[in-house]
Amino acid sequence: MGELRILDVGCGVKKQPGTIGIDRNPSAHADVLCDLDRFPYPFADNSFDRLLAIHVIEHVADVMRSMEEFHRLVHAGGSVRIVTPHYTDFSSWCDPTHRSHLNSFSFRYFGEEHGGFGFYTAARFRETSVRVKLLSLWKWVGFEFLVNHFPRYRKFWEHYLCFLVRGKVMEFELEVIK
Repeated sequence: MGELRILDVGCGVKKQPGTIGIDRNPSAHADVLCDLDRFPYPFADNSFDRLLAIHVIEHVADVMRSMEEFHRLVHAGGSVRIVTPHYTDFSSWCDPTHRSHLNSFSFRYFGEEHGGFGFYTAARFRETSVRVKLLSLWKWVGFEFLVNHFPRYRKFWEHYLCFLVRGKVMEFELEVIK
């Protein structure tokens, strides 16, 4: 089996080793310069095994269209990794370039549990992993473990407790469904 083809979207100056990096900033360590809000990106359909979007999705103008582009670029069964701040974290709001503020259920829209509104896009993903990092105190007392290991507890936390026990960063692993 050959080497995995991995696209690092919005790679910035910390492009992941072994990836093809794209970014719009000429100061980035990108292999390809392109505006991440202009579609399509300069790659053929199903070109990649994996796509990384590390602290990128909150910056794009259109989350739906970006997810559709990720879906187009990664072959069926491939994976997409998204890392983004939780909307209750200070970092979600202090950066004026952040356009979207998301929670740990935001990407369910692209799966079977889309709440009846999945007709806005044909792009489908299956969540293989969702991990929420909380502020250090809550990790130390075991609250982060509960949020990450018990889906009902995460739902309870998102609905009732997240403004008291604030989230920090969310990490999503999604499988591309075609």
